Amino acid sequence: MRNHALETVSIVTLGCSKNTVDSEVLVRQIQANNLAYTNDPKDADTVIVNTCGFICEAKEESIRTILEAGALKKQGVIKKLLVMGCLTERYRQELEATLPEVDAFFGTTDLDAILATLGVNLKRELLGERSLSTPSHFAYLKISEGCDNPCSFCAIPLMRGGHRSRPMEEIIHEAEFLARSGVREIIIIAQDTTYYGLDLYGERRLSSLLQAVANIDGIDWVRLLYAYPAQFPLDVLHVVREHPNVVPYLDLPLQHVSDQVLISMRRGISGRRTRELLRQIRDEVPGIILRTTLIVGYPSETDEAFRELVEFVRESRFERLGVFTYSREDGTSAALLGDPVPAEVKAERREEIMGIQQDISRQFNESLVGSKLPVLIDRAENGVFVGRTPFDAPEVDNEVYLTAEDTLELNPGSLVLARISDATEYDLRGYVQ
Repeated sequence: MRNHALETVSIVTLGCSKNTVDSEVLVRQIQANNLAYTNDPKDADTVIVNTCGFICEAKEESIRTILEAGALKKQGVIKKLLVMGCLTERYRQELEATLPEVDAFFGTTDLDAILATLGVNLKRELLGERSLSTPSHFAYLKISEGCDNPCSFCAIPLMRGGHRSRPMEEIIHEAEFLARSGVREIIIIAQDTTYYGLDLYGERRLSSLLQAVANIDGIDWVRLLYAYPAQFPLDVLHVVREHPNVVPYLDLPLQHVSDQVLISMRRGISGRRTRELLRQIRDEVPGIILRTTLIVGYPSETDEAFRELVEFVRESRFERLGVFTYSREDGTSAALLGDPVPAEVKAERREEIMGIQQDISRQFNESLVGSKLPVLIDRAENGVFVGRTPFDAPEVDNEVYLTAEDTLELNPGSLVLARISDATEYDLRGYVQ
């Protein structure tokens, strides 16, 4: 039931983990200002939609969610509707003209203004504190905002601005807060994590930051996502190899390998250098798990360029891989190239690569059968415990389904050693004794 003595707020968060962090910061401020918070928009006085504007599907989902909340307002279920985030940053004028049911729009850095609209003030002493929406044993840690890379297909700089590193002491303060809150796994994120520190300190400081976070008491795993391949700081590999709390896992979004596509994408790296970097990483950190994402159907992707990408996937044998079909985004340099690859061809190319990856993933998972692996428990389902190995990030990678002896007390956040007994393309099964 709604508490009528307090203004009750609900936030609907769409998009990536960076948006998740923004919403968690806002919820902490809401609660600290003695406003009530609910996860159910139907129980709220004010609903805030934190939008994504990355690709067409994400924009459509954001609009659909705003309209659903607008319907609640028209029905008198909620009193006020606010919209924030990337879609607003990019299309504020268009949204204001077409969505009169929204009371106010805010960009990606308007925390003060959102709170003022709710009738409260920003509590600066609480910056670095968050109310987690993830399971309480893992959290995303955003180390910078924006991006300076000139990728032709990407609209993120239009929505998030240029790269701005957070001071290291501020990040460590937040990580210590998370550890005190019971977080056992910290997942380092940014638009480009490898750029960290260049603007503040005149050099890349990601390796120092990784080590400092891993040294915090209570943190068992530190995981690195969104590592841009061009000018990758190789000193990071030493930290991954030598520090037991930094899991041997690296998310390295490559997007493509054909030189003609990479040049048009303005990725700042060649196919040859990409292959060299992958060899360096695997040589420096034996057994490291590599995740990448690719884009198929980019305007300059010929059949020949796609066949090169297919062979690259076969030879590189990424343990984890995802594929996006190209989305033409207004305001990007690639938008000038049109969208000549038909949608059905994009879909066929995606399916071909994912079919190859399915076999690679199955073979890798089968190689783990019989081994013992650490598993962080995420949840319980009908007597089965579901978790992840160090090889897997939440929401995008494999899961492990475990059974345990009746005498064992396993809860979300438990870190156990499990024997792997079976494997499929994307999941493992095992038991804990």
